[in-house]
Amino acid sequence: MSLISNSQDNPQESSNVKYTLQRILLYTVLVVGAIVTLFPFFYMLIIATRTRADIFTFPPPIWFGDSFIDNLNILLNKMPFFRNIFNSIVIAVSTTFMTMFFCALGGYGFAKYDFKWKSQLFFLMLGTMMIPALLRIIPWFIMMRQFGWINTFWPLIIPGIANPFGIFLMKQFMDDIPNSIIDAARIDGCSEFQIFYKMALPLSLPGLGTLGILTFLASWNRYMQPLLILQEKSMYTIPVALSKLQGKIDQNWGAQMVGTTLAIAPIIIAFVLASKQFISGITEGATKG
Repeated sequence: MSLISNSQDNPQESSNVKYTLQRILLYTVLVVGAIVTLFPFFYMLIIATRTRADIFTFPPPIWFGDSFIDNLNILLNKMPFFRNIFNSIVIAVSTTFMTMFFCALGGYGFAKYDFKWKSQLFFLMLGTMMIPALLRIIPWFIMMRQFGWINTFWPLIIPGIANPFGIFLMKQFMDDIPNSIIDAARIDGCSEFQIFYKMALPLSLPGLGTLGILTFLASWNRYMQPLLILQEKSMYTIPVALSKLQGKIDQNWGAQMVGTTLAIAPIIIAFVLASKQFISGITEGATKG
């Protein structure tokens, strides 16, 4: 009987051992991947706290120094960096909220209204996403110059606030709102804008969160358009200011890493604040047929 019992227990024990080994292997891979991913950020902080002489020593420094303030002063002497951060925040926040509103409005229109050429217009709009961005640069610049918007923030905010991707994304979420709710609101006397503002938007918060964080990141990291439009140091955004530092401070990597550290801080904060809505939006979007 004991032999029979042992033979019956062995498959279960073997399965448990196999499961444990799989979990150990999985977490080992995840830990190694996290270390490889985070190490460049860790070393960026090390370089930001070291002098130029320390950076080029061998073996290279592997821990923090005490030159962060000195590198920050070098950075601020050559570039109004805090003003550049403020510029990026103004552009990114303005673009994000305006894009969320107008793309939600467009998505709601395509999802809940029937009008002539609706499908054709929708697919035509999606077709514009296939036009390479570089092909749009010259016409965009000519239009902005004709509007008198050179060296202003308007070209970096207005043109993209109703973009095809955002409208498409919000339409997918608006499609799930039951028409019966909208009809009931109309019967109760709500205007069309009240239905959109008080009902459609709250029911589409995961989509808005996803669109918001993607728009913020894209606006914050944009380089080509600000480089062409902005002409004064006080108007530069973070990516443009960082690119100008190479010539301005003679390859002082410590000061550049201080600037990079300050540049990524708002991105991390934005993601932490909106991560719940972002993950929820991605999850719901993945389950749509």
